[in-house]
Amino acid sequence: MKKTAIVTGGSRGIGYGIVKQLGSKGYRIAVLDVNSLQDYQEHFDALTRDGVEWYYQQGSIACKEDRESFVSAVVEKYGDIDVLVNNAGVAPKVRNDILEMTEESFDRVVGINTKGTMFMTQLVARQMLTQEVKGRRRGVIVNISSSSVTVSSVSRGEYCISKAGVAMITKLFADRLAASDIQVYEIRPGVIETDMTRVVHQKYSDLIEKGAFPIARWGQPEDIAGAVSAFVSDKFIYSTGNYIDLDGGFHIQRL
Repeated sequence: MKKTAIVTGGSRGIGYGIVKQLGSKGYRIAVLDVNSLQDYQEHFDALTRDGVEWYYQQGSIACKEDRESFVSAVVEKYGDIDVLVNNAGVAPKVRNDILEMTEESFDRVVGINTKGTMFMTQLVARQMLTQEVKGRRRGVIVNISSSSVTVSSVSRGEYCISKAGVAMITKLFADRLAASDIQVYEIRPGVIETDMTRVVHQKYSDLIEKGAFPIARWGQPEDIAGAVSAFVSDKFIYSTGNYIDLDGGFHIQRL
């Protein structure tokens, strides 16, 4: 029996890398994304050619109506939801010193990254709780946060705060859902080569060249997708609430 995986923000970048990986493992894919499908049609045409079943809905995780209509459509189309990957997120439109951060920027970033993730997780978790256990699990949730959970970046404080909130969302839902055979995990990417990091590509390329990262290269969406694939398998069945740093070793404290 095929399983269904939701990937938010799955049209490009890390999200699309996860979509491709889970699709290759036989999952039916459901994507909620603010981007128009027409803009990324070639990505999904490739999935079709590879025999992957997929459903796409344009909408925002920050919008209650979008979340609810999407989850209802996925359940109607595919039945159970077996995996939720909370990948959708944004960076500040303008990087400002924390002393200059605006409330509008804070509300936008936290509203999408933290609030949107929180209530998408709540909605899907409620659905998962109505489902039968398949194999050894009723469902799996993976949150894509950031190395910014613990690393200070005063020019984008709202982003750091929003991702720290995602880390706590992971712990809370892991605690609440464990007894119901639903596991929750978190992945903390470092510098991943995507559209989001394009504006600071030279900055991070210079840091990589200077040795700031023990693994001296940019991360790729496929690096994140591989970890998601492992978490949703039964390889981590006796764990929940765990996170993994996928940052080229940047989290290591060095003298």
